[in-house]
Amino acid sequence: MKLENFRFETDADGIVTLTWDMPNRSMNVITEGVMNDLNSVIDEVANNAAIKGCVITSGKDNFSGGADLTMLQGLGLQYGKLVKTKGEEEAMAFFLEATGRLSQIYRKLETCGKPFAAAVHGICLGGAFELALACHFRVLADTEKTKVGLPEIKVGLFPGAGGTQRVARLMPTGDALQMLFKGDQIKALMARNMGLAHAVAPLDQIVSAAKEYILKGGSAKAPWDTEGYKLPSNKVHSPGGMMIWPPANAIYRRETQDNYPAAKAILQAVYEGLQLPMDLALRVESRYFAHILRTPEAAAMIRSLFLSKGELEKGARRPADVPPLKIKRVGIVGAGFMGAGIAYVSAQAGINVVLVDRDQEAADKGKAYSHKLVSDQIMKGRAKTADRDALLARIHATSDFTALKGCDLVVEAVFEDRAVKAEVIKKVQEVIGRRTIFASNTSTLPISSLAENFERPSQFVGIHFFSPVEKMLLVEIIMGRRTGDRALATALDFVRAIKKTPIVVNDCRGFFANRCVLNYIREGHLMLAEGIPAAMIENLAKKAGMPVGPLSLNDEVALDLGWKILQATKKDLGEAAIDARQEALLKTLVVDLQRFGRKNGKGFYDYAPGGKKLWPGLADLQSVKLDADSLDKQEIIDRLLVSQALEAARTVEEKVITDVREADVGAILGFGFAPYTGGPLSYIDRMGAKPFVQLCDKLAKKHGERFAPNKLLRAMARKGESFYTRFNPYKAA
Repeated sequence: MKLENFRFETDADGIVTLTWDMPNRSMNVITEGVMNDLNSVIDEVANNAAIKGCVITSGKDNFSGGADLTMLQGLGLQYGKLVKTKGEEEAMAFFLEATGRLSQIYRKLETCGKPFAAAVHGICLGGAFELALACHFRVLADTEKTKVGLPEIKVGLFPGAGGTQRVARLMPTGDALQMLFKGDQIKALMARNMGLAHAVAPLDQIVSAAKEYILKGGSAKAPWDTEGYKLPSNKVHSPGGMMIWPPANAIYRRETQDNYPAAKAILQAVYEGLQLPMDLALRVESRYFAHILRTPEAAAMIRSLFLSKGELEKGARRPADVPPLKIKRVGIVGAGFMGAGIAYVSAQAGINVVLVDRDQEAADKGKAYSHKLVSDQIMKGRAKTADRDALLARIHATSDFTALKGCDLVVEAVFEDRAVKAEVIKKVQEVIGRRTIFASNTSTLPISSLAENFERPSQFVGIHFFSPVEKMLLVEIIMGRRTGDRALATALDFVRAIKKTPIVVNDCRGFFANRCVLNYIREGHLMLAEGIPAAMIENLAKKAGMPVGPLSLNDEVALDLGWKILQATKKDLGEAAIDARQEALLKTLVVDLQRFGRKNGKGFYDYAPGGKKLWPGLADLQSVKLDADSLDKQEIIDRLLVSQALEAARTVEEKVITDVREADVGAILGFGFAPYTGGPLSYIDRMGAKPFVQLCDKLAKKHGERFAPNKLLRAMARKGESFYTRFNPYKAA
C-alpha cells in the first residue's frame, strides 16, 4: 500500500499508528490525495486479520486545519463546465457524489468493524475534526494550543462530512446548535467536558492512551450504531424536543436575518437528521452541503474570508525584494486607550515594548491596561498568573524618550492633532537609530503631510489600528507619497507578528475604512432627519447584514468625534463638503444637549447598567415624522449598503485601494460590511455593474448626488465588467 500523505506503522500488538504528515506543507489539509489515502488505509485495517485497530495522529505541530477550500472551489468550477457539456442532471449527480465523498469515507471508517482512535494535538478544525468525530475514541493533548471546532459557518459553509449529525448525537441539541452556529475553537478540557472527546492527556501520552483504548478491547461501534442508543435531548417530536426547535428557529432568524443560507441549512440538517438513522441522516447533510456550496453567499465568503484574507496575512502585498524582519523591540508613544492596546497585542506576540508617555503616571496607566486584560482572561480560566507576569515583563513603561533607542519600529498613538504629532515626531527622531521605521497611528490625518516632520520620509508609514485594538482584526497600512518598500515591509511584518490582517492603502483623507463607514453613519443621520423612525433605521441596518445600526455605531465611536471630523472637513474643504442636515443634527445632540455617545451614557441611545435603549427624545428632533408602514424597506436597506459600496468603488478609482481583495476583506473586518456579500466590491459584482449603476441613479434622483455613480462604475457597466475581472488580483501571478 503506497501512501502519499501518511506514515503507516504497525507495532507488535497489531495496532497501526497512522501519522498524517503531508510533504512540503506546514499544515495538514484534506485534499483528493488525502481522501484516497484514507480510503486505502480503512480497507487495509478492516481486511487485515493481523491488525487490531488504528490510531490516527499528526506528524506536524497541528493535527489539521481541515479541508482545502480551493479543492471545493474546483468542484464548483467542474460542475459549471459539466452543466454546459453534459446537462444539469449529470452535473448535479457528479457534484453530489464529489462533495459527499469525504462523508462516505468517514462513515466507512466508523462502520469498518475495527476500532479507530484519534490522538489530537494542536489545531484540529473542520473536516479534520469531523474525522476525529468519526473515530471511536478521541484523546486530546492537554496543551494550550490544542483546539477543536467546526468553523465552516464563518466562511459561509457548514460541516458537510458528518459534523452536524455526530455533534448533535454527542451533545444536547441546543448546545450542538450553538456550537455549529458560532464556529468557535474549543480547548481540550472544554471539549472533553462537552462530550466531544473521551480523554485529555499530556502531549507525549496521547498516542499511548489511544492505543490503550484499542488494546483493552475498545468498541468499534459508534454510540448511535449500538442497540438502545437514545438522543441526548430525546426525540425531535417530543415535549423536550418542542422546547428546543421553535426557539431555535426564532434565534436563527434574529441572529442571521435570513442572510446566511449555511446557518439555515445547519438548522434543517440537524432537525431532519435527528429523525433518521445515521446513514440516511448523512445523506440529508450531504445534499444540504452540496446546495450550500453552490450558493453565491458561500462563494463570496470563501473568497474574501478564507482565500483573500489568508493571502493578505501571508504577505500578498509585501515587497518581495525586502528580507523578512523579525520585530524584537517596538516603541509606542502615547499610552492612552489606543497606545495601551497596541502595547498589549505586541507584548502578547512576544515582542518587547517601550511604552512612552508625557509622565510616568500616564505611562504606568497604559501598562495597567494590559494587566487588566490578562487578569480578565485569568478570571475566565483562559490564562495563568505566569502568563500575566511574562507579558507585563515585556512592557517597559516610561516617560523617557531615550528608551526608544534600539527599537525596530516606533508607533506614535498620541492625540489626533497635527501640532501634537509634529512635536512627538521631532522628539522621537532625535533618539532613534537611522534605520528605525516610524509609524503614525492616525485615523484622519494624511500620512504624507505628517511625514514632512520626519527627516527620512521613506521610513515613515501609517499604521491605523481599530478600536479596541485587542479585539479588532484589521489594520490599515497607509502609504505616504514617499513611503519606501522597507517601511511597508516592516509594517507588514509587524502586523503579521501580532496576528492581525493588514490591508495596504494609499494616502487620502479618511483612508479606506473610515471613508466607507462615515458614509454609513451619515446615511443613518440623514434618514433620521428625513423623519424615518430611529428603530426602523437600526433594525433594517441589521436586516441588511450590518452588525449594528448606524446610530448605535456612531454612539460607539463617539458623537463628539463625529462633530469634530465634520467641522474639520468643513474647514479644510468648504461648506459644500458636508451636509447641512447632518451638521444640524450633530450640533443639537453634541453642542446643545451634550450627548456624546456611549462614553457619557447618552447619545442616540440612553445607556444604563441593564443595557441600552433608543433615546425617546429623538422623535422630538424630527420636524417630519414618516409612517413606518408607508416606507419602502428595501430602499432603506439599499441606501445603507450602496452608500458604503459606492465609496469603496470611488477608492478604487482614486487608487487609494489598489488590490480589490483588500477592499472586501478590509470592509468586513474593519466595520462589518454585510459578510454574506463577501464585501462591498463583491456586493457590486454579484448585483452586476449595470444594475448597480441603475440603482445608484435611482437613489441619486430621489435622495441626492451623494449616490451618483463614479466614472469607473459607468465604464464597467458599459463594458459588462466586474471588479474581480477588470482588477484581477491574480493576473500577475
